[in-house]
Amino acid sequence: MLDFPLIDEEIAEIAPDFRAISILVDAQDSARGVMARDVLGEACDFVRAGGPAWGEAHLANWAEAYVRFGAKPNRTPCSAQALKKRVEKDGRIPSIIPIVDLYNAVSLRFSIPVGGENFDAYVGKPRLTIAVGTESFHTVLNGDAVVESPSKGEVIWRDDLGATCRRWNWRQGTRTRLETVGGRMWFILESLAAMPEEALEGAAKMLVSGLRELAPGCKVYKQEITTAKASVASSDMRVG
Repeated sequence: MLDFPLIDEEIAEIAPDFRAISILVDAQDSARGVMARDVLGEACDFVRAGGPAWGEAHLANWAEAYVRFGAKPNRTPCSAQALKKRVEKDGRIPSIIPIVDLYNAVSLRFSIPVGGENFDAYVGKPRLTIAVGTESFHTVLNGDAVVESPSKGEVIWRDDLGATCRRWNWRQGTRTRLETVGGRMWFILESLAAMPEEALEGAAKMLVSGLRELAPGCKVYKQEITTAKASVASSDMRVG
């Protein structure tokens, strides 16, 4: 079982309206399944048709949050904005692997940053915090594996070994990335004020539905997380 992710007090000062849903999936004993529909292609079509009515406002929320911790959202946009730009430019996003296609589809359909991680590669709890600038971050540069560090003051997700995602939800690291369906997988869906609460729940439902197709019999645990004056509230619910 996953204890709720830790959120440092400083995050509430940057985004007091932050709301997220954390989903842990235990697929150690699940069967292997397939997606019945092309959810990624459908999500791309939805974006090209205009996306959710509140989508642009939500992405603008994220750009504003990035500016508050010193990032430049035009150069390094949040993951949801980057995906949307690719669809607007190319019409489609290439398929990667089914599990990544699924959470990219959720991100596109709901204009929300979604992270998918191999939880078995984590050391300690996930933690949303401010970087000191010396954390190790495993990534790829020009096709080569490299280890870099985030900028001091940057919002990062991290574990006990180092950063797992830079600039809040801009780029996930390679050390904990998902490469297959199986084991324990962790997903985080992150929203700000412009996203309706029911839409955040809808994004979680879409993700869980797809996970049940890809890993029939998996166990799913959902937690809701918010920041409010440097406090964290969490509800923990087994959903199957």
